[in-house]
Amino acid sequence: MRAVLDSWAILRYLEDQEPAASAVAGLLGEQKPLVSWINMGEVFYIIRRRAGEKDALATVRDIHEIVVAEVPSSDRIMEAARIKADHPMAYADAFAAATAVSHEATLWTGDPELLLRGAKWAWRDLR
Repeated sequence: MRAVLDSWAILRYLEDQEPAASAVAGLLGEQKPLVSWINMGEVFYIIRRRAGEKDALATVRDIHEIVVAEVPSSDRIMEAARIKADHPMAYADAFAAATAVSHEATLWTGDPELLLRGAKWAWRDLR
């Protein structure tokens, strides 16, 4: 099945935090997972705060080479807004969920806001 990564999964991979890092590395050996550009932007700003502009740009460039990054369409934006309206989560998290829903894919994350029983998106807990 197709996989979607959120910023939580990408950051744990970059930080080499287990068990998520190994799981994501294994996934990357099998496929190019989907990532919303909204989540790529979230990775950028977190790295920029920690390490500066140059490192953040290099990180996003490197991640972009190993994933399929999607710019959200107006339909995806509205789906993310619906998810955000229905669930207490960050708006960027709603884009990860909306991307998974759109592709009938599994969202790989460890973010508790996205690990919801009965959610309309499938998820895999990387914690």
